[in-house]
Amino acid sequence: MIKLGVLCSGRGTDLQSIIDAIADKKLDADIAVVITDKPNVMALERAEKAGIKNICVNRKSFDNQSDFESQLLQELKAVGVDLVVLAGFMRILSPTFVHEYKNRIMNIHPSLLPSFPGAHAHRDVLNYGVKVSGCTVHFVDEGTDSGPIIMQAAVAVKDDDTEETLSARVLEQEHIIYPKAIQLYVEGRLKIDGRHVKILGTKNNR
Repeated sequence: MIKLGVLCSGRGTDLQSIIDAIADKKLDADIAVVITDKPNVMALERAEKAGIKNICVNRKSFDNQSDFESQLLQELKAVGVDLVVLAGFMRILSPTFVHEYKNRIMNIHPSLLPSFPGAHAHRDVLNYGVKVSGCTVHFVDEGTDSGPIIMQAAVAVKDDDTEETLSARVLEQEHIIYPKAIQLYVEGRLKIDGRHVKILGTKNNR
């Protein structure tokens, strides 16, 4: 069974959607560890409640990014993680880290990439005045929100939307498509061809 290592920084709502999908037999994977970069966040509580190994690797405890990431890698490899899943993880990973799990790191971003990358997607969407936003699951590469796109879901932007109201509707779609994208990986149905991720039609057992 594919082992997931989920990295979080906060509430862990996307983590919860993955936990729920596994419980509902919609995702055939095992969360081997949940790691946060901050202490006392809800993601740790969610993992604890689900009986999942959980660790805080506090970024503030390390002098530099390299040492921090070395500890992350050590924790992931200690439990044999196959796929790293970023679920609200608010750190940019270095090329060194990405290389260690090349084409085996997924992220979900709250916009329709390549539009509105970065940490303030909803604010940027509303300021620009677009009529449609959404979310994107992608493989992580050395850039910021620039890796090959796996799956997207669109959400209409309303005239009276705030960052909070738009975020809530986008989050609903995140919770639907992220487990689905991970399941496609588990089934061996994702083939990366340059910038394109092709979804194969039949299950290819790993």
